[in-house]
Amino acid sequence: MLELIDPCLARLGQDDFAPAFLKAAQAAGADQVMIFAYRPDAVTCLLSRNFIEGRLGTRLAEAYVRSGFRDDPLHARVLALEPRTAALVELAHLTSAMPPAYRTRFFDAPGLGDKVAVLATGERLHLVLNLYRTQQAQGWPEDLLRVLGRLAVLHFEARSGTMPEALLALSDRERAVCEGILAGQKAEVIAHSLGVAATSVITYRKRAYAKLGISSRAGLFAICRG
Repeated sequence: MLELIDPCLARLGQDDFAPAFLKAAQAAGADQVMIFAYRPDAVTCLLSRNFIEGRLGTRLAEAYVRSGFRDDPLHARVLALEPRTAALVELAHLTSAMPPAYRTRFFDAPGLGDKVAVLATGERLHLVLNLYRTQQAQGWPEDLLRVLGRLAVLHFEARSGTMPEALLALSDRERAVCEGILAGQKAEVIAHSLGVAATSVITYRKRAYAKLGISSRAGLFAICRG
């Protein structure tokens, strides 16, 4: 466990936190990882990765952010938590509270048969770290997952400030590109301001959208200003 946690601790608040964190989550048995930040009327995807089918995680995150979160029983539960709290909730304790259409859309159709959620709060953020498996297996490493939940809160709160919450997961260049898009700038203008080629802007945009679980400019506006 220490070998997995130490690289995460060393990268708290840094652009290269995500790879170390995802390595720890995958070692915990996850086939898919998602981190969402919750407010009463909106949800932001901070991290999304499916280790088996990369685009699946992006599609599910975008659908969840747009409307799916409203049917998730975890939405109200994480908002009700006291600051600096971490709690685990397994799928078996959520199924009865899920509408059938929600279960079909986010579990049955994508082939996700098991899940554990880590509800974690800091001073400002209310996060849920979701870890999925394609099939049910015996147990999850609960101690490791609680630590990962707290690390996620520490990392994203360290990056928070005046920027939109959704952009906390991005590198400096990815965030600058997204801020340019939000300001209505074209790729050539963003490239000039960053001193890079327009093709690099496209690359940063694609990386940012993948991290955010979106696939379009409209999705960016939705999660940043919705």
